[in-house]
Amino acid sequence: MSKTRLYVIRHGKTMFNTIGRAQGWSDTPLTAKGECGIRELGIGLRESGLPFVRAFSSDSGRTIQTMGIILEELGLTGQIPYRYDKRIREWCFGSFDGAYGGELFHGVIPRVLKTDNYKELSWPDLANGLVEVDSAGWAEPWDKLSGRILEGFEAIAREVESSGGGNALVVSHSMTIGTLAYLVDENITKNPNVDNGSVTVLEYENGRFSIQALGDVSYRQVGAAILDRENQE
Repeated sequence: MSKTRLYVIRHGKTMFNTIGRAQGWSDTPLTAKGECGIRELGIGLRESGLPFVRAFSSDSGRTIQTMGIILEELGLTGQIPYRYDKRIREWCFGSFDGAYGGELFHGVIPRVLKTDNYKELSWPDLANGLVEVDSAGWAEPWDKLSGRILEGFEAIAREVESSGGGNALVVSHSMTIGTLAYLVDENITKNPNVDNGSVTVLEYENGRFSIQALGDVSYRQVGAAILDRENQE
């Protein structure tokens, strides 16, 4: 049996990412620049020679679109099993979903939780603070939020492991990936740098995850260099 590794990718840059809106369970498509960034990633992954046996994404349109581009660049469209899992969605921002992020993260949250910088909050405090300010009642308290994220990724890892192991592509979201990293290693505290198209690698063995890479952008950089050379020819 091969080692089970999840290559967890943050989706490409979207319309809401570009204009600074909070994008949790709300959804917008990738911009042209976002599509190009994921094409760079796909080319970089192809150049690495890594074999992939399965693919997973959240059920959000932006992750599905991202996975489509990656599978196309890898020549794996329709060649490996691919399914959606709503448990690896982004956090839900409740009544602030789709609002300007500055209003939520630099206005309401600091005022309610009495902090000058929301990035200094722990993941549990931030999640529970969102519940406090969400007038719609949709935001998830930390226990529910962290539980569904860990359950989703563990289910994916077990599925890969039970089929013989190997490398799996997983497309998810920035705060979800940050939460997973924190749940695996509490020394990884608030808001790790998880850019669009970055890769976080987790190994799964004996029922436990270990982090091999966090927010790695080297695959995108390789792909960008290749595209740049092609455009100059």
